Amino acid sequence: MPRRRIHVTGAAEDLRAALRALRTRLQVPTKFPPEVVAEAEAAAANPRLPDYDATDIPFFTIDPPGSRDLDQAMHLARREGGGYRVHYAIADVAAFVTPGGAVDKEAHQRVETLYFPDEKIPLHPPVLSENAASLLPDQIVPALLWRFDLDADGRQVAVDVRRARVRSRLRLDYAGAQQLIDSGKAEEPLALLKTVGTLREAQEAKRGGVSLDLPDQEVVETGDSYTLVYHAPLHVDGWNEQISLLAGMAAADLMIGAGTGILRTLGAAPDGVEKLRRSAEGLEIDWPHHMSYAELIRMLDPDNPRHAAFLWDATGLFQNADYIQFKNGTLPDSVVHAAIADEYTNCTAPLRRLVDRYVGELCLAAVDGQAPPAWVKDALTDLPDDMEKGRGKEVDRESMNVVEAALLKDRVGHVFDGFVIDVRDSAKKNGLVHLKDPAVVGTVKSPQGLLKEGTRVKVKLTKANPEDPDRDKVLFKHVPQ
Repeated sequence: MPRRRIHVTGAAEDLRAALRALRTRLQVPTKFPPEVVAEAEAAAANPRLPDYDATDIPFFTIDPPGSRDLDQAMHLARREGGGYRVHYAIADVAAFVTPGGAVDKEAHQRVETLYFPDEKIPLHPPVLSENAASLLPDQIVPALLWRFDLDADGRQVAVDVRRARVRSRLRLDYAGAQQLIDSGKAEEPLALLKTVGTLREAQEAKRGGVSLDLPDQEVVETGDSYTLVYHAPLHVDGWNEQISLLAGMAAADLMIGAGTGILRTLGAAPDGVEKLRRSAEGLEIDWPHHMSYAELIRMLDPDNPRHAAFLWDATGLFQNADYIQFKNGTLPDSVVHAAIADEYTNCTAPLRRLVDRYVGELCLAAVDGQAPPAWVKDALTDLPDDMEKGRGKEVDRESMNVVEAALLKDRVGHVFDGFVIDVRDSAKKNGLVHLKDPAVVGTVKSPQGLLKEGTRVKVKLTKANPEDPDRDKVLFKHVPQ
């Protein structure tokens, strides 16, 4: 599922101090041990470059401004006779990491890159993740080169993956890519991203999948206080995501066909739609009963704060995200990713997520009709448990708690309009409230036991302390009317 991204601009020193305190409290790793750095530097100086040369393909990358850990590069073209061909290069981290070595062991401890609002804690040393292994422009790097052939409707008709040397030619951010496409100045490989991305979105709708166009949030200083601003995603964000999803579904199919692999699964909450309908009512979003959840999502405008808040609430429709490994062709009963409505796996971010390095190796072996490398097979059984150690969701949740407390710290005692999105006990005294403005979610207490899901309420802010070690840094009291 998509993750909530929060950014801090300006000085915001007190907020940054609270985030530093949060990192200390969470005991997240900061510096890499000397032996890890030394091994990474040696690997960066001497990567294992494959024989196959694909440096003639003019790849481009699309990432947030300033990013250096570039996992993916792409090139799109029309196929002779109709349809499209997508080349998708994924950073080949295995070309730099020795199984069982210092970098590998450290990656198994970190599991994933952690994103705080003011900085990130990388999975791999920057000499690899932001330099030698990154698909930065004008440098020859090893990659896993995927090739997807699509028909005129965007359906996949053929897939291949191999190791290759690649060289990206153009580095774009999302706003720049969108501007080039909208102005008609984009060269065909970039212009086709709109064509192919739109076709893939139509395919997604047909199979019942849903992509949530979640806005980023930015904490902006306004005088002596803060405000929380939504930044709606651009269309190119969704088109770019469709290429990543294409790779994730193709990788799942390859591993299932080979009988060995690891999948990313996700279930649907039994009462999720009912809760979302109450959320829609509280946010004054018209949701006719004949309209499906998927239809509503596609009608929402992330630029609208109420719609943006609903989109965040919609992430709760799905639950029990898991990694499931399988061997010898024996698959569990349920392996579908409910939001994608197909079998799926993570494979497109090996610089930032541990499991993707292993999936890449499994897919290469599947295409070659060979058994996976021993180091992959040996790690496969424990890989789901390794991924469970990832702390990305915890960091997202705790960071949001800190940011919301900072946003409200000068408004203790104020009364806000909101609606109850969850009741946590049978006495109806404890629950969650979603403020109408600003879009904050916090714990609410009702001594009278009057909380009811989906109802509009007035609540008084009784606590907002970004440096409080407790999880509930923001607390509200129900004000009966």
